[in-house]
Amino acid sequence: MRNARHLLEGKGDAIYSAAPQDSVLTAIRRMAEHHVGALLVMDGERLVGIVSERDYARKVILMDRSSRDTAVADIMAAPVITVTPTTTLSECMHTVTTQRIRHLPVVDGERVVGVLSIGDLVKAVIDEQSEEIEQLQTYITR
Repeated sequence: MRNARHLLEGKGDAIYSAAPQDSVLTAIRRMAEHHVGALLVMDGERLVGIVSERDYARKVILMDRSSRDTAVADIMAAPVITVTPTTTLSECMHTVTTQRIRHLPVVDGERVVGVLSIGDLVKAVIDEQSEEIEQLQTYITR
């Protein structure tokens, strides 16, 4: 079974982030620029939160707040649910499902090494199942 490290290998090493004091407008623009749905909130090298488009919709738009005047720290989710590079695909899926989250930072000690999205996990599950089906079909047709 594949683990978080294997899944990150195919993604590249880009980690998109915002600082707690950044405006929500800055964070939303960064998400749009990089085509991502969430940013890690980093205080220097330390992961302190995560902010998503969903946070923006629920905590800024629906509350009639100004994205220019609201700090990321005011709407971020914290503490952050994380996994390690050795966390299995199955455990990652269980975490996002039970915690009802869409983005899963991968940390090695205190260092963030990547982020897995629900889409990354679903794709990996489908790939694994396709491989299993192919192996079973090969076995059956022998």
